[in-house]
Amino acid sequence: MNEPAPLTPLGVGFDRLAAAEPGAPAVTFRDATRTRDQLARRSDQLAHRLQALGVKAGDLVTIGLPNGPEFYEATLATWKLGAVPQPVSYRLPPAELIAVIDVADPAAVIGLPPQPGDPRPWIPAAPTQLPADAPEPLDAPEPLDAPEPDDTDDGPLPPAISPTWKAMLSGGSTGRPKLIVATTPAVMELVAAGGPMLRIGPGETFLCTGPLYHNGPFLFSMTALLQGGHIVVMERFDASRCLELVERYRVTYMYLVPTMMSRILRLPEQERLSRDMSSVRTAYHLAAPCPPHVKHAWIDWLGPEVIAELYAGTEGQAATVIDGAEWLSHRGSVGRVVLGEMCVTDADGQPQPPGEVGEIWMRPPPDRVTYRYVGATPRQRDGWDSLGDMGWFDEDGYLYLADRQTDMILVGGANVYPAEVEASLDEHPAVLSSCVIGLPDEDYGNVVHAIVETCIDVTDDELRAHLADRLLTYKLPRTFERSPEPLRDDAGKVRRSALRQARLPA
Repeated sequence: MNEPAPLTPLGVGFDRLAAAEPGAPAVTFRDATRTRDQLARRSDQLAHRLQALGVKAGDLVTIGLPNGPEFYEATLATWKLGAVPQPVSYRLPPAELIAVIDVADPAAVIGLPPQPGDPRPWIPAAPTQLPADAPEPLDAPEPLDAPEPDDTDDGPLPPAISPTWKAMLSGGSTGRPKLIVATTPAVMELVAAGGPMLRIGPGETFLCTGPLYHNGPFLFSMTALLQGGHIVVMERFDASRCLELVERYRVTYMYLVPTMMSRILRLPEQERLSRDMSSVRTAYHLAAPCPPHVKHAWIDWLGPEVIAELYAGTEGQAATVIDGAEWLSHRGSVGRVVLGEMCVTDADGQPQPPGEVGEIWMRPPPDRVTYRYVGATPRQRDGWDSLGDMGWFDEDGYLYLADRQTDMILVGGANVYPAEVEASLDEHPAVLSSCVIGLPDEDYGNVVHAIVETCIDVTDDELRAHLADRLLTYKLPRTFERSPEPLRDDAGKVRRSALRQARLPA
């Protein structure tokens, strides 16, 4: 009887890619490129320092670095020790950082200022430095910190497999941090297995447009890197710069969220259409509902075969996928289930018929557990999990999203889903972004309130007239508010609950 082939730790897998093609580009940032060999050696050095500081297999390592090669080095270094990368925003306010550290209890923290009185190792920034005889990438930024003289490379690291390849942070609706810890071990064979569903093949030139502390950019770009891809990572999203990078580096794969797609469409048409996008084989979007007019415009621009969409949670129990051609015949859908199972039920847990809105429940393939929470309790029923999303299936098994259960607004007994109103608002040429919330009302229980970021002056009456052609009367905002700044972050997320709480009477 043949023994099963040994599994390949992620760190070992990347080092093999580096040994096979040491000069191949691995990560490009600000037009400076780290080769695979440079990334492998820098991550080795950081792994040795973490090891000297006591980090061992199974430990969490909090990584609070901005987008850039140092983030990938820190993640690879963590995997090389069999530890677990736990990314967080490098801009976390002190109170939130303390709450995260309290929940995660990491063995070390990289890239964040030390907290007074905390005894664990805090590495202010990625302390990696190539050996003196190694060629540096052209125009490379200086290392953010130098290694200590006694804890640099001490020889090969023994192969180690982390029990989980990522532990992502989520604030949830309450704002209290929770960790979503993947149960997939950090091995090449399992992590790369997600490539086909994500349409990520070997050797992609992958444009990472979002913050790496969010699950989508982390999952997608790491999957591409570990399959021999070249990652072109943006410091932060900018629509014009995004298209410039696609053209310059012949990008084959774009990671997008609807906010980014909308901002790109708002570029002057001459600028947008003058860019050579012929290298792009996949433009994959997720993280939030995509307004139909935005999706249509991208399909018309790049072609239905290029556009793809994923609906899933960081928890990974189940997923739907849809391409542009399917979407044209099922407008507004997020696709059919391709991983695990999903069902839609009413408030009593009874299955809803096609076309009826209910709560979406998910469960993974048989005998699989895909995640565990730290700092929270999952919402479960009879082996099914809910992330709080609402939606419905059509007769063909295509899923459509309504909104999150916690964000639904009850107006005089009728349900209003903010995402529907926001999608209609965002069609107005003056609106850059919007957020719709419910505010208390003595007569109706709640009324609809719209917060909008605009690029040109527009009156409330003009916005109401625009919406009146698209929405039923009870869904129309009673009041409008102007925001001086974007309402969604670079990952396309909006915190409706926080915006609502800030507007409630004291």
